[in-house]
Amino acid sequence: MSSTVKEQIIENILVENYKMYYHLALGYVHNEADALDIVQEGAYKAILKSDTLRSEEHASTWIYRIMLNEIFSFCRSRKTSVMGDIYNTDMDLAAYDNSSCCAEEMDLYNALERLSDEEKKIVQLRYFQGLKLEEVADAMGLKLSTVKSKLYRAIEKLRFTMTA
Repeated sequence: MSSTVKEQIIENILVENYKMYYHLALGYVHNEADALDIVQEGAYKAILKSDTLRSEEHASTWIYRIMLNEIFSFCRSRKTSVMGDIYNTDMDLAAYDNSSCCAEEMDLYNALERLSDEEKKIVQLRYFQGLKLEEVADAMGLKLSTVKSKLYRAIEKLRFTMTA
């Protein structure tokens, strides 16, 4: 497959999935401008490195992995947690009342913060982004069995934390 064909395939996937990549980034950084920057940088890197794509069948996963790497790199550079800061400056804390829904959401975020970065990533990709376990494994560069065991342990930790 020629470099031009690979580049065209990647461009098509980027255009088709732009909103998904944007929402993925936004879910982590909780800032529209930062999410747009992350997707733009990820798209640039994907097109720039298109010649390293090995097969067309794996192009979507390959791009998804690039986007995740951009998100995690951004989070590290900004010294924010992987799940983002739920207390961002734009949030009206007075509007965030003590309803059971909001209290449960706060409990969940607090429980997620107790997980390791890798466990948080797996939970985020599986449950918040809706990826299949195989896709999570591909996106993170792990074996399927490793993802399954880490996800199981993360869920157990969440259950323990949420019921304590």
